[in-house]
Amino acid sequence: MPDLGPYAPYILGSYLGTLAIVALLVGASIRASRRARRELERLEARHPRRRRAP
Repeated sequence: MPDLGPYAPYILGSYLGTLAIVALLVGASIRASRRARRELERLEARHPRRRRAP
């Protein structure tokens, strides 16, 4: 690790803050994806697709 001198707390804090924000965004995306999948499954259960004749 390079010598960050007296700015080390600020730089490392910035890295940690960025990592926390990215983790929150990934978590929010996963949660939204699961919610959308559940809603789609609910809608498909109410209105099943018709199968085409071969």
